[in-house]
Amino acid sequence: MKKVWQSLLTSSAIFAAIANFGTIASANEISAATESQTESNSVIVNPEVHIESAKQDRLMAQVTSVSQLSDVQPTDWAFQSLQSLVERYGCIAGYPNSTYRGNRALTRYEFAAGLNACLDRVNELIATATADAVSKEDIVALERLQEEFSAELATLRGRVDAVEARTAELEANQFSTTSKLEGELVVGITDVFEGNTNDDNTALGARARINFVSSFTGKDTLYTRIQTNNIVAPDLGTPEGGLAFAGDTGDNDAALDALWYSFPLTKKTNVIAIANAGAADDVVDTVNLFDGDGTEGALSTFGTRNPIYGAMDGSGVGVTQEFGKGLSLSLAYLAGSASDPSTDNGLFQGSYGALAQLTLEPSDRFKVGLTYINSYNQFGGAGSNAATLNVTSPIDNATNLADTPYSSNSYGVQASLGLSKNLVLGGWAGYSNVRNLSTSAAFPDRGQADVWNWAVTLGLPDLGKKGNLGGIIFGMEPKVTDSSIDGLNEDRDTSYHIEAFYQYKVNDNISVTPGVIWLTAPDHNSNNDDIVIGTFRTTFTF
Repeated sequence: MKKVWQSLLTSSAIFAAIANFGTIASANEISAATESQTESNSVIVNPEVHIESAKQDRLMAQVTSVSQLSDVQPTDWAFQSLQSLVERYGCIAGYPNSTYRGNRALTRYEFAAGLNACLDRVNELIATATADAVSKEDIVALERLQEEFSAELATLRGRVDAVEARTAELEANQFSTTSKLEGELVVGITDVFEGNTNDDNTALGARARINFVSSFTGKDTLYTRIQTNNIVAPDLGTPEGGLAFAGDTGDNDAALDALWYSFPLTKKTNVIAIANAGAADDVVDTVNLFDGDGTEGALSTFGTRNPIYGAMDGSGVGVTQEFGKGLSLSLAYLAGSASDPSTDNGLFQGSYGALAQLTLEPSDRFKVGLTYINSYNQFGGAGSNAATLNVTSPIDNATNLADTPYSSNSYGVQASLGLSKNLVLGGWAGYSNVRNLSTSAAFPDRGQADVWNWAVTLGLPDLGKKGNLGGIIFGMEPKVTDSSIDGLNEDRDTSYHIEAFYQYKVNDNISVTPGVIWLTAPDHNSNNDDIVIGTFRTTFTF
């Protein structure tokens, strides 16, 4: 009898592992678990999540027949073993939805629960001394299993010990229990091959970012970014053709570039509070495969997203409400000088942008965004000099129109359609009505202007290799089609923006993106020679 006890107790661990998961974790599964544990410890350690998972896993009901497990079929390789354990020994538990989940990975909680259940069952069988509970054949089989799996069990025990040792080391040396540290470096080489421009030399610059991504509940996010950028876009005589990864000043000063906190208010309502350098893409989906904020995707500012999104930036708040699957509404308000308490500034008295967007995603391959933005003294970042209000007064030849009060109402539609896994068609159209609010001597008459832009994009995901991206952009940067504002004339011609790039993924941390931007009739003026810009972007992430 002593031998029977030893055999049963030794084999019960095998029973527990088989009963709850159908197989003992292989070497690959142990390795995957190690990698998963490594990643989780480098990001966020949240014991509450694991405890809650364990609680859910304990909500399993005892089954008396293998037929009660809906996902177990007679053709499964372990079917007979499961049938014997269920119907003979009663040592199997299923999930509330009558599934067994035999291919799931094994957690320590589930192992402990399964082992305990089998030990209890074995003790019951021995205590009641049921005649056919443990036969001679069973004992022989158990002894053979114990002998055959002794090497595998020893190996498994060693691997588990190694995992525990690595986990302990990671926990002791992790950066933070609540924060993940991310790094990003973009190096850009740029040259203007064609066109009469003020800059005709090859330039090299870099943009470096350090991001702190923190979470306190596992569902919220505190995002802090420190950035330095000395990349200077070539002076083309027009805002058209601007680079998405270029800076404003070209110096190497490090500064706080972004700071926001996002959290779920309800299960379907998310709130984001933005303290610094917020933009529309922090709140809404811009519905563009190429929107990589200069780090990846499009090389140009125009190709990154619909230019009407440039009509808002600063500090404020955004709310996104989901209405079932594939439908959401986003609202946002950003003030350009929220931290300035002086006259005509602050959260509500200075420049601002207010956004509303309805996003529809009826399928995984099709998405549409309908956008409205009302702004005051905030407008654009791409297009001609006239379309960005970058023109001077004809009266004193000094006052810039952008320095006078103005408001705008912008409307946009963005769409993306996956024609196949490796072919995505997209594009957008945007319209803005800009009104002059000045009654100064320089601008005695009020007026308004109409500004249009559009683009068609073609994306080629995984081109040549998984993770690569090819892209073509054809469109018209913002153009003034009609104006009654004194000093702001209509653009006389039409300039086309043609961009092509190929983002090649060297490995998980390095990608290179050569590309070209061609501007016909720059600044919407056919008297200007075409401009061709060549650039080579290298991105490092860690």
